[in-house]
Amino acid sequence: MLIRCSGFALLGSDRPNSLKSKTERQKTIVCSVYFLAQFQGRLFICSPMQPPLFQQTPHSGYHWDGSSRRFFEGWYLRVTLPDVQQTFAFMYSIEDPGGGKRFSGGSAQVLGPDDAYLCRSFPKVNTFWAWRDRLGLGHWGKLRESCRSLLTDPPTWLAADQFESCILEGYQCTATWHQGRLFDPGRHTAIHWQYSTTPIYAWGDPRYPQQSTAGWLSQLQIFEPGWQILMAHGLASGWIEWNDRCYAFTQAPAYAEKNWGGAFPQKWFWINANAFAGEPDLALTAGGGRRGVLCWMEEVAMIGIHYQGKFYEFAPWTATVHWEVHPWGYWRVWAHNSRYRADVVGRCDRPGRRTLAPTAEGMAWQILDTTHGDLRLQLWNCESGRETLIVEATTNLGCLEVGGGPWQEVWCDAGQC
Repeated sequence: MLIRCSGFALLGSDRPNSLKSKTERQKTIVCSVYFLAQFQGRLFICSPMQPPLFQQTPHSGYHWDGSSRRFFEGWYLRVTLPDVQQTFAFMYSIEDPGGGKRFSGGSAQVLGPDDAYLCRSFPKVNTFWAWRDRLGLGHWGKLRESCRSLLTDPPTWLAADQFESCILEGYQCTATWHQGRLFDPGRHTAIHWQYSTTPIYAWGDPRYPQQSTAGWLSQLQIFEPGWQILMAHGLASGWIEWNDRCYAFTQAPAYAEKNWGGAFPQKWFWINANAFAGEPDLALTAGGGRRGVLCWMEEVAMIGIHYQGKFYEFAPWTATVHWEVHPWGYWRVWAHNSRYRADVVGRCDRPGRRTLAPTAEGMAWQILDTTHGDLRLQLWNCESGRETLIVEATTNLGCLEVGGGPWQEVWCDAGQC
């Protein structure tokens, strides 16, 4: 796949991570909202409002059906900056979007440099918007008074310059564009950002229609909660200003996923990375949890690897998957099928950062996260009757997480620790 961005310029890129003034930053970042994409000999014209269909996964759109049942939907977008060994992870959520309920409202959380944390609530559900047919969402907080008469009701996507001038606090994102401005008064922390994203891998073999992360049965909405990787790997260009420092970047590894449902996750672990040393075309996501299936609970796990144009899936319907995850500090997931074998090990000696997760009783401190985990991935081909190593790679910018509970002891598949 070849992506060309018409009219894009990142001037002064010889200083991509230096501290820049806002005036200088605004001069150095210019991004066209239009992209020309060439895929398998076909041309597509797209914008932040219309990402190319060949990259879209199932479940990209908003899931709320307008009912009054308990409901949440959450999105996770990440960009990693290997040059400065930092990551920015954005987490958005909306609960009971019909309004008028105890937990109705939205939130935005950010993990910033060295796992620093920012959180902002958005109590008004009527200033949240999301598209049902593709990835696109936003939440408006504070508005500039002079713009109130110019903004739509209900809210929707705004042109980048209109958002920048009118939305004093809030965010908006699509598959190819992400911008916003947030301030956490309790932590005296501010973040301001704009960046474009070129999707490389969604979820599945890039030669074919993209897959549901939880398998085709997830189309029937029998799993609670749902989980979908939206973009396993992409390249982001733009800037992020955290307090007084501005990070400018070109083609930085990016990632996006979401979850949703009327029931809430009970216990889970998660491993993610796409900034491996010497392997720019390698993306890993692994995870497992206890989820609801109609009227019973099950424990499942999976590993998904995109590498050099291929997708290696180890899921309950394609492989045997095992895991050993400690309450904190150690993650291992390994799997095999008739063709391939994979082994993923994650470690972290940092304390981790507590973040909020949706629960039956609203948002609660049920997640322990880091974006600075040490990861090792090994993948073998077993088709010839003997194992041949396909790739072995490491990173110290792995994302590691445990959530829910209880976490008093090591968690292994089928209790086989």
